[in-house]
Amino acid sequence: MSSLEQFLRRAETLLARVEALLPAGVPREPDWKRGFAFRWRRRPGGTGAGNYLAPVLHASTIRLEDLQHVDAQKRAIEQNTRQFVLRRPANNVLLTGARGTGKSSLIKACLNGFAAQGLRLIEVDKADLADLPDIVDLVAGRPERFVIFCDDLSFEEGEAGYKALKVALDGSIAAPSDNVLIYATSNRRHLMPEKMSDNAGYTHGEDGDLHPGETVEERISLSERFGLWLSFYPFKQDDYLDIVAHWLAGFGCTPQQIDAACTEALQWALQRGSRSGRVAWQFAKDHAGRLPDGASNA
Repeated sequence: MSSLEQFLRRAETLLARVEALLPAGVPREPDWKRGFAFRWRRRPGGTGAGNYLAPVLHASTIRLEDLQHVDAQKRAIEQNTRQFVLRRPANNVLLTGARGTGKSSLIKACLNGFAAQGLRLIEVDKADLADLPDIVDLVAGRPERFVIFCDDLSFEEGEAGYKALKVALDGSIAAPSDNVLIYATSNRRHLMPEKMSDNAGYTHGEDGDLHPGETVEERISLSERFGLWLSFYPFKQDDYLDIVAHWLAGFGCTPQQIDAACTEALQWALQRGSRSGRVAWQFAKDHAGRLPDGASNA
């Protein structure tokens, strides 16, 4: 290696170290034409101005009609999203409940249903929620409508992202951008664990009233900031089999093949301890892939 090459390499290393020590700058904009979905990425090894939106080149293709037995939830979020893309008042949405029942898939399906009308999706990890103000500022002047997607959200005591999300939802002196909503999913109704010790915060007055402790109020205050709550429940056996049939048909299975798969589908669910939509999808992939005539090409 020549002396010049060694010098350039050392200079590049030094610049990278200096950049990591600098305060965060304005995040760089993505190529908005490269897709409808984006992920917020944090530059490894530092807290400099390298945070950015990365296009998702192979986004999920799930459609609203693919989601079965969540009709009420589907109507509610579809209507809210339609209001949003039409520039009418709309709410932030919290989807909670049983695992594998379609909470995340419903948000992805909304993107596919409304992308042609200007909807865009930005996925943000819980660890990066402190960057929400930067993300909102980055997209505030854009003509598109942005849903910030926080999946499988839950917080433990003292986590920094909890406060950041509260402020982003409804707690900043700055007015929220009218082209940004937050859609979040969680298995926890109030996004934080609830403990028996929380009841110690209650006192009983002479008039019989119960006065909630401050700890409980703090936990409820975050979920209250979501204007629309959607709850999801475990599927019944017939619902589970309907979902299995839908996915098997999508893989090209015949009605006869679908009927023959019912017993095996129930055994699969029993082994997994769940009759969720996710388990139905996993069974359908396994079953269709093993068929001798190659029913599955998806």
